[in-house]
Formats: sequence, structure tokens, C-alpha cells
Amino acid sequence: MSEGLIFDQVEAFLDEILAAETTYFKVRFKVKPTNNYKIYIDGDQGITIDQCIKFNRALYKKIEEAGLYPEGDFSLEVSSPGVDEPLADIRQYKKNIGRKVEVTLLDERKLEGILKEVGEDSFSIEETKGKGKKAVTEVIALPFKDIKTTIVQIQF
Repeated sequence: MSEGLIFDQVEAFLDEILAAETTYFKVRFKVKPTNNYKIYIDGDQGITIDQCIKFNRALYKKIEEAGLYPEGDFSLEVSSPGVDEPLADIRQYKKNIGRKVEVTLLDERKLEGILKEVGEDSFSIEETKGKGKKAVTEVIALPFKDIKTTIVQIQF
């Protein structure tokens, strides 16, 4: 079986595992030339390390049972996307409504504001410019097609 077909089969196994767990979803799935699969999973309410381990074991078992790597020459890394990772899925946008985000547009302009609403094709942020009595707040609609990255800003 070619590497591309094996990659597709492994991803299909992951999709099958996640289909049974409706609160979790795949954010990113990639493989390095050394057959090292890096899988990022998130959940509508976040994801725990124990849940990542559970997905890793279930996927590992399916790969082994299918005999995709007879010599066992593969590895899996299942984790949540880090806090500095850009949002990649509409469900991630929805779960972060109310949080401060930094949005980089395709033209490299940056906007910062509170994520207010998420639709199928766009989302909106509430941006405040100025301080005190001179502060001006506006809601800006942003089509997903115009976005380079959106990163949640951690508040301390």
C-alpha cells in the first residue's frame, strides 16, 4: 500500500474513532516522513490528557490490527492544540466566544477584540480603540476567507 493510501487509511480510522465521540473533533492531522503521526484533537469543552491517551491507544490498535506497518515502524502523537496555536476549526471559534482574540488578516493587518459571534462563513469581534471616555467600541464582521490566523489571547 502506498504511503498516501496508508495516510488516508489512518486518518479514516481517526475519523471513525472521533465519530463515536461527538464532543471531540480533529483540528489537524499530519505525518512526517518517518511515519510519525501528529494529531491535534480538541473538544467543545476542551480535552484532557487522559482523553488524548485514550484516542492514541484506540488509533494505535486500529493501525496494528490493519497491518498497515508490519514492522511497527510508526509513532503517534495525539495532543490538544497548544494555547499559541491558531484556531483552525469553526467549533474552536464557537467554544471561544467571549474570549479576547488577535486576528491577522491576509493583508497582515491585525485586529484585537472579543470574539462575539460565529457563523458558517464569518465571525465577528468587538474591538475597542482608545481608553477611558475616548474609548470607541465597534463590532467588526470578518469573513473566514480573509483570515490568515486567529489566536486566543490568554488573560492573566
